[in-house]
Amino acid sequence: MRGGVIMAGLISLFVGASERVHETAYTLTTLTSSLSYPKAMVQLPDLRWLITLRNGELVFVAPNGDVERSRLDLPQLYTEGQGGVLDVELATDFTYSKNVFFSYSKGSKAQNHLAVVRATLAHNSADFSEVTAIFSVDTLKDTPVHYGGKLLALDNNEWLLTSGDGFDFREQAQLLTSQLGKVLRFSSTGEASASAPFPKAPYIYTYGHRNPQGLIALPDGILLLHEHGPDGGDEVNQLIAGNNYGWPVVTLGKDYSGASISPFEHYPGMVDPIVDWTPSIAPSSMTYYAHPAFPSLHNHVLVTALKARAIYALDISSSPIEQKRIFPSVNKRLRDVAIGKDGNIYLLTDGEKGQLIRVSAK
Repeated sequence: MRGGVIMAGLISLFVGASERVHETAYTLTTLTSSLSYPKAMVQLPDLRWLITLRNGELVFVAPNGDVERSRLDLPQLYTEGQGGVLDVELATDFTYSKNVFFSYSKGSKAQNHLAVVRATLAHNSADFSEVTAIFSVDTLKDTPVHYGGKLLALDNNEWLLTSGDGFDFREQAQLLTSQLGKVLRFSSTGEASASAPFPKAPYIYTYGHRNPQGLIALPDGILLLHEHGPDGGDEVNQLIAGNNYGWPVVTLGKDYSGASISPFEHYPGMVDPIVDWTPSIAPSSMTYYAHPAFPSLHNHVLVTALKARAIYALDISSSPIEQKRIFPSVNKRLRDVAIGKDGNIYLLTDGEKGQLIRVSAK
């Protein structure tokens, strides 16, 4: 019941985007500016940052800014459009196994899809071995966009993977016969969960998604996901196994042409978002903050944005959820956000000359 009570409280909260800027004293330090289309980052126990680039290159950045580079041998890596290496996460037993999970787009222009591999990092080096295929989305598509690709390790040795709708296949987000427009769940070796909400589609955890790129677990186990809407209708949703989040039947956004996608803003059996951004901010990543380095951000969810060139802090303890724009001088297209072991906030900027930026309190 405890989870159910919290769930009901979160679902009842809804707020549109706020442009209120939160003032706090901070310092920006650029650790490196040599990242060609970075996608994701994770901090290793030795304090280095492991950063994935779209083309399969891996960049290791030390706290002092020293950089090492290597490459992951990914079969049939497809790097067109929004494709490439998409996410990186450490296995829950990384301290012992040294295993790292990567998501990437695989295939060709005519047929491509999401895939997940596991690789083993040599001790205190930049070299990987034993690249093992773990999971592949079984629905092929011919578009190089809307992959999703966000990974989340769960405490029970299972993983979640966000799978986008492929843009041209949005109706498939409502079909349990397709793995597009879904959040998928599998074990660390690629098997379906024994507790699947849809026995005939055992890898599907939730459905009705467009292009989800942010996924986190809060300390109490609640799962939050954000996804890109079309023109407007960017969302944060609370994930519950088996739920339908509505796309494309329900949306607060419009088609890029200005045409209406759906007449419905709510629909029976489909879950409303807990946060909506209209106009769009293009949310790209998300993390939870609970460190004393920035006391005003305690118990906030941080969301980076591409289009809005901003980072937002969502106070999930407030009702309704309050949000504020933080660190306004960053003003860059932001691809990823993570919290360092030092409590500082680390940002990846988007593009051909991407940067790793440390935000520290003054």
